[in-house]
Amino acid sequence: MNKHHSSDFTHGKILSPLLRFMIPILLAMLLQDLYGAVDLLIVGRFARTADVSGVTTGAQIMSLVMNMAVNLSMGITILLGQQIGRGEREKGGEVIGAGIVFFLMIGFAISVLMIFFNGSIAHLMHAPAEAFDKTTQYILICGAGSIVVVGFNLIGSIFRGLGDSRTPLIAVGIACAINIAGDLLLVAGFGMGAAGAAIATVAAQAGSVILSLLIIRRRVLPFTLRRRDIRFNGKIIAKITEYGLPLAVQGVLVSLSFLVIMAIINSIGVIESAGMGIANKIIAFIMLMPASFGQAMAAFVAQNAGARKYDRALKALRYGILVSLASGMVMSILTFTLGEDFALLFTVDHTVALAAHSYLKAYAIDCLLTAFLFCFVGYFNGLGITGFVMIQGIVGAFCVRVPASYLLSRWEPVSLFKIGLATPMSTALQIVLCFICLYYVRKERREVRGR
Repeated sequence: MNKHHSSDFTHGKILSPLLRFMIPILLAMLLQDLYGAVDLLIVGRFARTADVSGVTTGAQIMSLVMNMAVNLSMGITILLGQQIGRGEREKGGEVIGAGIVFFLMIGFAISVLMIFFNGSIAHLMHAPAEAFDKTTQYILICGAGSIVVVGFNLIGSIFRGLGDSRTPLIAVGIACAINIAGDLLLVAGFGMGAAGAAIATVAAQAGSVILSLLIIRRRVLPFTLRRRDIRFNGKIIAKITEYGLPLAVQGVLVSLSFLVIMAIINSIGVIESAGMGIANKIIAFIMLMPASFGQAMAAFVAQNAGARKYDRALKALRYGILVSLASGMVMSILTFTLGEDFALLFTVDHTVALAAHSYLKAYAIDCLLTAFLFCFVGYFNGLGITGFVMIQGIVGAFCVRVPASYLLSRWEPVSLFKIGLATPMSTALQIVLCFICLYYVRKERREVRGR
């Protein structure tokens, strides 16, 4: 290949370039959720309920690691986007080289942690006794491959910062194909259950990273990555950390809040545990549109912030919310009415499917609210106001979602629908905080222009 797919978002129309950039992100997230769902689907069809519970709880742990990697690497997306907006493309190689070293160190540290403390983590999650061994197996295998998980997300963040959402789509497509083949071989073929699903997941991401790097070597990039750029550059790493660390902290703590909710539901019983796990896989699909707009918004706004075109960035936010809200209305209706049918794609146990549908009914409300929240978060990320993003996420998680989940789990008769209501309650508060922040950001911009 002799051309690159990076884009300049600082000129011309807004909605069509935003949609063209967002669609590959949407497809990549769809494929990523698909190969995660394939684990659960095949385990649910060819293994026991204990394996389903083990994959469910283990996947929640790995989701925390994934969120940390995605959010921390957002620092690279923001930094590269702002450099492009300022016309400083030549600095891209230094940023990416420093980022590679930084994220390799992080991936190694996470791998060591997961290898030595997988049992303790399963205890903290209150993994059901009959699924405890399956849970530790999944955490151990996927945790050992954390360095691959980090590398997988690093590739996506780099190219989104350059305005290229197609290369990450290719990377996820490769991973999806490898994962499906691995699940069919190891889980359906050899009956390896949760352990087979974990091996397939790690192998998929490792294969994707290797093949993606080979593809990237044949591309003409908008910067030169030299061997001497791949080093520990304290100044650049500090800037990546300045943008990415608040998001990583927020992502980890928000994921921890969902792990706490998982532990609450695990303590109820294995049926509820498996039901929530299946519901979470479905939720990942129904939230794709707002989540993909959130990622696209960050890169789009970062370039315009670098070019000081703040009005253009605000228009992108409005477009993103409108399109996401239209999609959210459709997904809300489908989730509320067809949740049990969706759940039966992942299990043959109707009791588990009913439990999943009960939880999904609450998320039908959240489908409408996240159209606002995710786009707001992407907008503030692109502006580099990641400290606020961290604060609103933590407030929503620990001032509303966790305490409300606990209190609702004590409300007899116990219902996953009641517990699930804690999430739209927290989202509503976060949206209010975002509108308040937007008011002050716009006020500050007006004051700056008036000087």
